[in-house]
Amino acid sequence: MDWLLLTVVMLICLRLAAQLALEALNRAESRRHAARRPPAVAGVMDEATYARSVEYTQAKSRFASVDLAYDAAVLLVVLFSGVLPWLWRRFDALAPGAAWSGSLFLVVTLILLGLPGLPLAWWSQFRLEARFGFNQSTPGLWVADQVKNTLLGLAIGFPLAWGLLALVGWVGAWWWVGGFALLFGFQLLMMVLYPKLILPLFNKLTPLPEGDARSRLLALADRTGFRAKTIEVMDGSKRSAHSNAFFTGFGRFRRIVLFDTLVAQLTQEELEAVLAHEIGHYKCGHIPKFLALMAALQLGAFGAVAWLAGAPWFSAAFGLPAGALAPTFLLFALLGGLVTFWFTFLGNRLSRKNEYEADAFAKKAMNSPAPIIGALRKLSQKNLSNLTPHPLYGAVYHSHPTLVERERALVNKA
Repeated sequence: MDWLLLTVVMLICLRLAAQLALEALNRAESRRHAARRPPAVAGVMDEATYARSVEYTQAKSRFASVDLAYDAAVLLVVLFSGVLPWLWRRFDALAPGAAWSGSLFLVVTLILLGLPGLPLAWWSQFRLEARFGFNQSTPGLWVADQVKNTLLGLAIGFPLAWGLLALVGWVGAWWWVGGFALLFGFQLLMMVLYPKLILPLFNKLTPLPEGDARSRLLALADRTGFRAKTIEVMDGSKRSAHSNAFFTGFGRFRRIVLFDTLVAQLTQEELEAVLAHEIGHYKCGHIPKFLALMAALQLGAFGAVAWLAGAPWFSAAFGLPAGALAPTFLLFALLGGLVTFWFTFLGNRLSRKNEYEADAFAKKAMNSPAPIIGALRKLSQKNLSNLTPHPLYGAVYHSHPTLVERERALVNKA
């Protein structure tokens, strides 16, 4: 229907305008502080490193603006060029109305829609990141990663999509509840299987060697009541000089994973503080809260898909058959972000609250704020973090508070 198509175009343009405005605000804020470091960050970076971080922020933001405009243009072409109806006819002809042909359409189309973004992804890795010394990958490794991701998308996505579409024939009108249960259960399973089956396809995981660092980390886990199956080091440096740490799985399947870059950059005490922060997420109940929120949102999303599948005007407006579930899923995936973008700030606000709580836990576990502050400062230096983002940009996009905000909270809270 014309009104729906007009609404979609308006939403695409409005989102792009908001995104570009936020990038422009952030660049302006960065330039405002470029001439001289603000006093609050003077102890974090020297003048040369701070100037480099400003340059990195400016370059990333300019690239992001191009990427956003490009993505919006690709979305408009995909929606209004007739390519989606053309693909649907080809796949549905293999077995009209069958769950497997619909699943193949859904998964292959999503993979194909990722192809236009590859040139910009290449540029980001081998031009932008390389310019600032972060790229450690090679063209061969990058291509291998894309091939592996594509094959995994087919191997995992096809049976999962088939299960979702087949549920309609098995449980009827309440398929969307069963679909939610299937997807959520699969995600819980992947939390256990990912570090054992998927992650090793891309990175090498090795146990943290015996020594003082391992002893300190295991002692920390013991005194905080965090039982982890193993502490492993991941060769993140094969792709990037950026550093990180995370834990995955739950129950007896929990694993602590440290990037090798992180181990190389931090002292043992700082590394212990970073692990204490990650344990803090677990001890503060952030993981089950996140899972509960994700479950509620996914159930709502499945309900929305079920409603749209029953609305003949939705798919038909884009030249796709009314009531067909696979095209409805695809359109929901393509268009959902036009609505959820405006609520991004809510999720990131909750995430920042969680980060403050995890920092406070690390401070208590280490009996001092100094180790976690030292670790955060080093990570900001090594990653050329933006220390002065525009407040509105940070509110919308940042899942972590700024370094200055985190230090202030760590020092001021008893």
